Amino acid sequence: MRPSSTLRALARDKPLARPGPAPQDIDPVAVLRGFTGGVRQQLAPGEQCEMCAVPIGPQHQHIADVPDHRLLCTCRPCYLLFNVESASRGHYRAVPENYRFNADFSMTSAQWEALGIPVNLAFMFHQTDQDKHVAFYPSPGGATESLLDLASWDEVVAADPVLDGLITDVEAVLLRRLDDGFECYLVPIDSCYELVGIVRQYWEGFAGGEEVWGRIDEFFASVKERCRG
Repeated sequence: MRPSSTLRALARDKPLARPGPAPQDIDPVAVLRGFTGGVRQQLAPGEQCEMCAVPIGPQHQHIADVPDHRLLCTCRPCYLLFNVESASRGHYRAVPENYRFNADFSMTSAQWEALGIPVNLAFMFHQTDQDKHVAFYPSPGGATESLLDLASWDEVVAADPVLDGLITDVEAVLLRRLDDGFECYLVPIDSCYELVGIVRQYWEGFAGGEEVWGRIDEFFASVKERCRG
């Protein structure tokens, strides 16, 4: 999954409706564009809904374009429309807003090392098209996927029913390795990419520098507060 600033013309050449359509044949994106007349305003990325093109503020919800592995910035009405998976037969999924701390999380150092994560930060989620868990970590170049066998992570998930209950594609396990173990959070996938953006923007040199780690601390403090909320 990756963030996106533009939506491809998924329904550009499709009619808005046909005589007597079956409900599953209706393209919800085309319906949204019908309401706005298909006219997009010239706004910067992230300032307009990527579904219906209405202006949105800096704080907004996201929808996952599951087949294209993208996150779309959306207004609240569009977000609520796709909060029901059947609205697009799984093509689009609203990213949840729940934050939880997994106090019972357990993972050994050997299991972590087997993932091949070179930093002390990572996030994992189940991806539909691969039908398996994938692992990423933030880097100066963006979100980097671990290409190693994730058998060790599958073992961790199998032993923790909380992890196995996350919503495919849109909820992730966010891990921070500490000297005495791990912090484990269950978060919306867009929160993970917020962390990726922090690392990408502020990382300097080989070790990152004081500023980036200070901002990472602030990010996790915010996540903790959201979990309590």
